[in-house]
Amino acid sequence: MEQFKGLPRLPTTAVPRRYELELRPDLDACKFDGKLTITLDVVEETKYLVLNSADLVIKDKSVWLRGKDTTKVLVPSNVGLDAEDEILVLEFEEALPRGKAILGIEFQGTLNDQMKGFYRSTYLINGEKRNMAVTQFEPADARRCFPCWDEPVCKATFKITVQAPVDRVVLSNMPSIEEKIDGASKTVSFEESPLMSTYLVAIVVGEFDYIEGTSAAGNKVRVYTEVGKTSQGKFALDVALLTLPFYAKYFGTPYSLPKLDMIAIPDFSAGAMENYGLVTYRETALLYDEKHSAAANKQRVAIVVAHELAHQWFGNLVTMEWWTHLWLNEGFATWVSYLAADHLFPEWKIWTQFTDQTMEAFRLDGLVESHPIEVEVHHASQIDEIFDAISYLKGASLIRMLESYLGAQCFQKGLVSYIKRYACKNARTEDLWAVLSEESGESVNELMDSWTKQKGYPVVIAKRTDDGLELEQSQYLSSGALGDGQWVVPITLCYGSYEVRKNALLHGKVGGVNLSDFKLVEASSQSSWIKLNVGQTAFYRVQYDDVIAARLRSAIAAGLLDATDRFGILDDTYALCSACKQPLSALLSLMDVYRQELDYTVLSCLINVGYKVSRVVSDAIPDSAAQVKLFIINLLQFAAEKLGWDPIAGESHLDAMLRGEILTALVALGHEETKQEGLKRFNIFLNDRSTQLLPADVRKAAYVAVMRNVTASDKSAYESLLNVYRETDLSQEKVRILGSLASSPDPSVVREALDFSMSPEVRNQDAVYVLFGTSSEGRETKWLWFKENWDLISKRWGSGFMITRFVSSSVSGFTTEEKADEIQAYFSTRKIPSIERTVSQSIERLRINAQWVKNVRQEKGLEDILQELAYRKY
Repeated sequence: MEQFKGLPRLPTTAVPRRYELELRPDLDACKFDGKLTITLDVVEETKYLVLNSADLVIKDKSVWLRGKDTTKVLVPSNVGLDAEDEILVLEFEEALPRGKAILGIEFQGTLNDQMKGFYRSTYLINGEKRNMAVTQFEPADARRCFPCWDEPVCKATFKITVQAPVDRVVLSNMPSIEEKIDGASKTVSFEESPLMSTYLVAIVVGEFDYIEGTSAAGNKVRVYTEVGKTSQGKFALDVALLTLPFYAKYFGTPYSLPKLDMIAIPDFSAGAMENYGLVTYRETALLYDEKHSAAANKQRVAIVVAHELAHQWFGNLVTMEWWTHLWLNEGFATWVSYLAADHLFPEWKIWTQFTDQTMEAFRLDGLVESHPIEVEVHHASQIDEIFDAISYLKGASLIRMLESYLGAQCFQKGLVSYIKRYACKNARTEDLWAVLSEESGESVNELMDSWTKQKGYPVVIAKRTDDGLELEQSQYLSSGALGDGQWVVPITLCYGSYEVRKNALLHGKVGGVNLSDFKLVEASSQSSWIKLNVGQTAFYRVQYDDVIAARLRSAIAAGLLDATDRFGILDDTYALCSACKQPLSALLSLMDVYRQELDYTVLSCLINVGYKVSRVVSDAIPDSAAQVKLFIINLLQFAAEKLGWDPIAGESHLDAMLRGEILTALVALGHEETKQEGLKRFNIFLNDRSTQLLPADVRKAAYVAVMRNVTASDKSAYESLLNVYRETDLSQEKVRILGSLASSPDPSVVREALDFSMSPEVRNQDAVYVLFGTSSEGRETKWLWFKENWDLISKRWGSGFMITRFVSSSVSGFTTEEKADEIQAYFSTRKIPSIERTVSQSIERLRINAQWVKNVRQEKGLEDILQELAYRKY
């Protein structure tokens, strides 16, 4: 067995073709029995069969092998389980001949509480707590349910049978074809699946209601919910019924299964999982309540449903060859979900909102501790950490950049060819580039390899010359250090008007654009603005010289730039400032021209930048903390007064989302009038839950207002908020409250909220929301609490990606080198493979914050500038 230890991939001497799987879960004892026969091809003579298995007990003398066309049964001479590498090694006395064979195994396992593999989730029926059985196999946890070749490339068909209590609903990837009832139990058999990877197999056993519909293409779709919640599934059903035909047309291939089920699971670690034909969701990602869900919840449901359904083509029908190419799944599904959302809800201006996704990718990819979009994965323990903003959001941003470069029609035709060529197969990044190159006539790999095979991205420095524009690229690093990356950069620019536009490729470190080509009259050319990366469609930042920057500020103030470009200029300037490439005064001068901004996405960016600027100034120049907060409050007043607290008849979806964000920001920044209004409305809400004074969109603002007023000497409002939490059964409302509980300025109250997050009243999937919402005053308390609870946290969440959220949120917010050293020393003796990258990234961010604080402290005249800006009204 030693020869197989530490191998990154399973040996390819045998390949599975068909699984027959029987499962018998015991929902009360939280155990299960299984029986498995696997039809496989032995492609090389071998004495060993090596497959994956974890947390399973192989029943004694239950393993056998025979040739497909013979009755001779071979029994392995040794059955070895390697817990560290999660492999099952079957050794035979004599070499197995090439050809088809059938392998039989019987096994037992536990319905665990870790939200992976075959696990248990809990729910209430008439006040009684019950267990359901659920699968979550991505990335590498099918092996916790049954022994298998648990790698994406090992596609096979699956014939599944499940025995369960007679009163439970049993679901799998395919429709059921037979139910046999035997007393209190039943055995449900399902149709055989098409070829698919093990991580897409799904089984759910529990008590559910459902609603259903049929798409225009004839697809039967059901949404399953806990009993009594089907009305909350209607919006997701409507989205699915419209999205399936849209994708069938876009990809040139119909949905390939006879049914599609979507189901809300009470305990679920991810947002959703695209299992073929049976998509599982966290309740917050699938359910929408017209009265108690916010507009932001509605948009999240639409985006997540569109994302998971995109996977039915891009991921399920055509599957990545190995986890190195994870971005092919997740980047594409993310990008396509915005395409679908824009088709269904054009009024949401979803491509403007997509800039938020690019921004998040920028934040991570600006770190030295980032990773290439195609990252080598050598062991299953490394996979969880690459389900991050690089694979999802940088991946989606690069797809958008490529589509913009090739043109939408050409790009779509390439995808249609790719899907048809690799349907029911596996593919790599190079395969996609080859098809797109054939379709477009462009050398796509030459353009894209620099983006997928190296980490990071460029900042393009633009300087005005007498007759043109001088361009220079260098790697952007959030630390301000010099990187050595170089890219093939698609340059787009406008000169004075969106009608006057030029496209080019920057191949080397330097290049230029001759502006005389634009044929502008001299008078206008002297005052015209220049904007690079038009519409923010490409994955790079821009640093403008002082002359161009000043003209852009004037153009923003005059309302001449689109929202995406206003967003991009603000976010790029913030990034350059936080990397100490520009003074804070330059960022403040830019922020000042957004006083009459009303676009949702741009104001969301302004709020986020405002939070970070406030934190840095408060730590660098404490005497100016009040001034910087007042400056940001005044920036938001124009929009806040337009929107108010109450919905306006006929207002847009975006205004409904914006209202909540602005009011929450004003409360968090200390705007007393907004805080008092939130407290007043909350108190009325306590006495009359049906009141319209606290609609869902503004509840977070009111809840934060409540907690900002709570101290150790008066915790009555905190208890009232907890009562609201305990009374609601809507997951979105619970998450809203959890995200507010630790926002008190009193560290002892923060501590109490953090302790509550670990109580049985909070589902494991939701505990981290309390950490996300911790006040700046509570950051030291949060870190101490994390250290005290490390053993429990690592035991409860340490084997999945959720622990990375605990780590990053517990150390965020600090701005000193001393704290970075302390945190680094702490984790140096607590190494877990699944958090190593997250720890390194978090410490790097702390050191970047510390450098920025030091730079701001040394900036001359900053206090006078803040004093002037603080009292300027719109």
